[in-house]
Amino acid sequence: MSPRTNDGEPEPTRPASARPVPASGTPVPGAPASGGPLANPGRPAPHPGPGQASEEASPDTKTAADTKTAAEAPSGGPAEAAPRAEAEAQAQAEAPADTGAVAHAEGGAETAAGAEAEAAQADGDAGADAKAGHGAQDHGTGDRDTDDRGTGGGGGGGGGGELAVGGDERVAAVRRAGAAGRRWRAAQLSACAAMLAVALTAGAIALGAVRDGQNVPVSTAAAVSPGLLASGDLDSSITALQAHLRSQPRDFGGWATLGLAYVEQARTKGDPSRYPQAEQALKRSLSLRSDNDQALAGRAALAAARHDFANALDLADQALKQNPYNERALCSRIDALVELGRYDDAEEAAKTADERRPGVPVFTRYAYVHELRGDVTTARRVLERALAASTSPGDIAYVAAQLGQLAWNQGDYATALTHYARALAADENYLPALEGRARAQAASGRQAEAVKGLELIVARYPLPGPLVELGELYEARGGEGDAAKAENQYLLVDAWTAIARANGVNADLDTALAAADHGDRATALRAARDDWSRRHTVHTADALAWALHVNGKDAEALPYARQATATGYRNASFLYHRGVIEKATGHPADARTHLAAALKLNPGFSPLGAREARTALKTLEASK
Repeated sequence: MSPRTNDGEPEPTRPASARPVPASGTPVPGAPASGGPLANPGRPAPHPGPGQASEEASPDTKTAADTKTAAEAPSGGPAEAAPRAEAEAQAQAEAPADTGAVAHAEGGAETAAGAEAEAAQADGDAGADAKAGHGAQDHGTGDRDTDDRGTGGGGGGGGGGELAVGGDERVAAVRRAGAAGRRWRAAQLSACAAMLAVALTAGAIALGAVRDGQNVPVSTAAAVSPGLLASGDLDSSITALQAHLRSQPRDFGGWATLGLAYVEQARTKGDPSRYPQAEQALKRSLSLRSDNDQALAGRAALAAARHDFANALDLADQALKQNPYNERALCSRIDALVELGRYDDAEEAAKTADERRPGVPVFTRYAYVHELRGDVTTARRVLERALAASTSPGDIAYVAAQLGQLAWNQGDYATALTHYARALAADENYLPALEGRARAQAASGRQAEAVKGLELIVARYPLPGPLVELGELYEARGGEGDAAKAENQYLLVDAWTAIARANGVNADLDTALAAADHGDRATALRAARDDWSRRHTVHTADALAWALHVNGKDAEALPYARQATATGYRNASFLYHRGVIEKATGHPADARTHLAAALKLNPGFSPLGAREARTALKTLEASK
């Protein structure tokens, strides 16, 4: 790695690519993912996932400039301004999530769930200092999470007793939302949104907090900044930061760190209402020092988390002008380029990041850029090296889950389950591993285990990915009451996307993917077109192609379906969609090729999609 000196210049060090590989094959600390070994296995970088990286790699590899920043943070302003600044700091640091604003934004949901929202707000006011997430696993912000990579916003670890603490509140809120959807279809979106907001605030954020005078155990994971790394877990770190900022309201570094922590909390808890709080904290940091790279990188991370990738790229570039070695900015830049569909530029950005700050956050992105090109071998090799270098529970859980997802995408369910088991051994509550395990179980014919696992997940994290997967498993099972159960899951996807939009998240892709198969088709097409107008990725191309297909516009859909598979990315859903659209447009030979390829690659890629692919292929074979 190349930390900076106090004057901002890189310290003399050999480039990562020049570091030799020992004869024994032992990894050399800091070597890049592209060819050599990984960073020092004894001091792993904070991993974050595909969407955002942690700010620094470890306490002893953080930059000298950042150390200076923390040490020189001013203690306050003039004496006459101190009380006001202190009050402002306390208000911003401890502000609870504004569920009332969500209900208002969703247009009149107060009548359906006003009492619960008020109760949640009161609970938040009483315990704001205790609110925190379960860890700092970064599960990404882009399409790899909303589609084939998991949920796009959920995850995080937690203590073994999480389900017992706050679980009942979440389950009740989910059930109330489903009931509201069945009774008033026309008004379901606003009612569900308000009640799901109650679940996310009163239940989800309360998990892992101090409750009834006792500390609920939480998983320790790679943290989002040097300050959080030093303390060991995100929960206690947020509480300590809030206390610190009450006494030191002009500490711009502290405000930046708090903003980053809120971004992590929003994603790991699937609670978009934390994003406005993150924005406030980061803006305050920049108002105190406009050129501090930590806050600029935090704003890039926040923009990416909200799927504002063009702005994320601009902010990452601004941060890198101040500090070319800022790990979070380097990783956010890769993420933004990937999610804008600029894959050549993303590959160059990954190489640059690999040279400047090799570590788990960069390695996982490097692997994904290669996976998008169809180079699964390189992606697997890099992830395996990253796992070998990982020692913290957070790093192990994250990288092992990524290996599990990669194996599942290739239809290797046994290997996928092995990787997910390793991830859950490190963190038994790591959401991507729990969800991935359920998906692999379903594909392996262990449907009952998969349903049970997903039911537990959505009781804690009612997020789009697990909700859709559970709904489809109910539909595939086809038992008494399963159709109604499936519909309940799909209604809650609409509720989650409404809450996300109310808190500044662009949820067009989530909407298009869910609504095309399980909602309003016109809404799916409108959302897919809107997303395509902003970025051209393989995921948005696939979503637009499928939305056009379900709306009877197959001729228009075909070019997008072809574009979705043009990079070589091995995704069975994309191949299935292309095959169905080719069948509808009178290209039977091509349709047979791509439907067969989808089922060969991953025969259990979807409980419903795989079944429909087999039916379509049989029809095509019979008509030869």
